[in-house]
Amino acid sequence: MLKQIVKPLLTWYDGHARVLPWRENNHPYRVWVSEIMLQQTRVEAVKPFFERFLAALPDVQALARCPEDELLKLWEGLGYYNRVRNMQKAARVIVEEYEGRFPEDYEKLLALPGIGHYTAGAIASIAFDIRMPAVDGNVLRVLSRVKASFDDILKQSVKTAMEREVQEIIPAGRAGDFNQALIEIGAMVCVPNGKAKCGECPLAFCCRAKAKGIVDELPKKKAKKARRIEKRTVLVLREGNRVAIRKRPAKGLLAGLYELPNLDGCLREEEVLTQIRQWGLAPLRILPLAGAKHIFSHVEWQMTGYAVSLEETDDMEQSGLFFIDAEETEKKYPIPAAFAFYAGYMDIVLGQERYEERQRDV
Repeated sequence: MLKQIVKPLLTWYDGHARVLPWRENNHPYRVWVSEIMLQQTRVEAVKPFFERFLAALPDVQALARCPEDELLKLWEGLGYYNRVRNMQKAARVIVEEYEGRFPEDYEKLLALPGIGHYTAGAIASIAFDIRMPAVDGNVLRVLSRVKASFDDILKQSVKTAMEREVQEIIPAGRAGDFNQALIEIGAMVCVPNGKAKCGECPLAFCCRAKAKGIVDELPKKKAKKARRIEKRTVLVLREGNRVAIRKRPAKGLLAGLYELPNLDGCLREEEVLTQIRQWGLAPLRILPLAGAKHIFSHVEWQMTGYAVSLEETDDMEQSGLFFIDAEETEKKYPIPAAFAFYAGYMDIVLGQERYEERQRDV
């Protein structure tokens, strides 16, 4: 029954597709970068990141040789930093094994680091017009409603079955347009949370969920586990015009990034001052800061903050902290968005906010 959606969907897409920077041409590098960025991030938020990333790293060769700190700084604000690390691993494979050209083969794309079925399908179809599906959350929602299916879309077996169904109806010569049309209709019309615009939908004529009045009940998803709560105490340490940061471990959450010094638990002023002295530092003044929180996929940080003025001592470099100018931190060291609230007390603006601020100044 899905065959009947092909023509009306493409007709709708031809008249309603959004103008997006990564659609200016279908080079596989541009498709790849945009698809990785768009995972877990809104389209409007991605636009400036995409343009800045392409300006700094215009091709796969530039990505392959980029120093890690510079790469992570370009990604700052997008989160999920392992994604860009995997992009660099894949770029090096493309340079070393494919002479810098993306393989025009779905299975070879799928074998690259960090590229799953969705991304491989997107690159294959959009860049090379290969009839492979690119099924994301938008597509799963659209298909669940059109079919009035109550299958749990978080199950891999359900997603695999829908990928097969989509592949069967992808039209020759418009594979990329068809995949993007399915994604676009989900992003703009068949939207979630009781906001579906059925009156504007070109698929309303065959949508079983609409006919049955159950659009808002679909898609079905098993409830996720509650996030683990972690209490953190974040420290804004200042010595004159310098501020303190440190590098996180090479493995684990936010691996290899730079952070504001922080401690486990919700600590009192006395406990904070004791720890600072144990680092060999000499606190002069301490000021409580407002609380903040940051949500990761499976963890929520609930943060308490303190601003602490320090006396300059000979032991400062022995503390394991870097004391640097805020401007240098902003340009050079990638700091995750989890610390954005407290970075403001250091006169540091992170990621997207920094970009928007500079655009306003221009």
